[in-house]
Amino acid sequence: MSQPNSPDTVRGLIQRSIDAKRALLDGPHIAQVVAAAEACVAALSRGGKLLFCGNGGSAADAQHLAAELLVRLRPQVDRPGIPAIALAMDSSSMTACGNDYSYDVFYERMVEALGRPGDVLIGITTSGKSPNVLRALQAARAMGIVTIGLLGGSGGPALAECDLAVVVPSGETGRVQECHITLGHALMELIEDGLLAGGHIRQR
Repeated sequence: MSQPNSPDTVRGLIQRSIDAKRALLDGPHIAQVVAAAEACVAALSRGGKLLFCGNGGSAADAQHLAAELLVRLRPQVDRPGIPAIALAMDSSSMTACGNDYSYDVFYERMVEALGRPGDVLIGITTSGKSPNVLRALQAARAMGIVTIGLLGGSGGPALAECDLAVVVPSGETGRVQECHITLGHALMELIEDGLLAGGHIRQR
């Protein structure tokens, strides 16, 4: 066993991250990312928008991915912003909901208030068990919003609430999050490429 704070500890962590990403190359994962991108392009091309939600590091990933669409993803692609909302952006609404109701219902309320049929909700949860993400996915489905999950482990109960999902086959939270941002970047690039190819957005 390696000693704490040793180079072997760092090598082991990096190797586990590599192994988790290699596992994504097998099975259905790649096709699932492509299918998710196609669903997002279809929604955006019809005037819909993307909603993102998650907790902790997954909330940061949600904001990161939304920003890639709202602002710029690749320096060589100068195009208009693409409508995407990270539902954890508003700290006043979030803390008001936590104080007056419950954090468990926050994303559900945001979906009900901001979502419309034809939108897409991307729920990011490493365990697939986050109550607020689950409730958001359930509310979205009831509203005719396509639900996409970036999940981990077995997918948890969130898997059943997703129209499309990519489940990282790892139970290690950090490694799942590292895979999620890799998958997220791939998804955003496919969305951008699909919108450009379809003439729904144009480079300036």
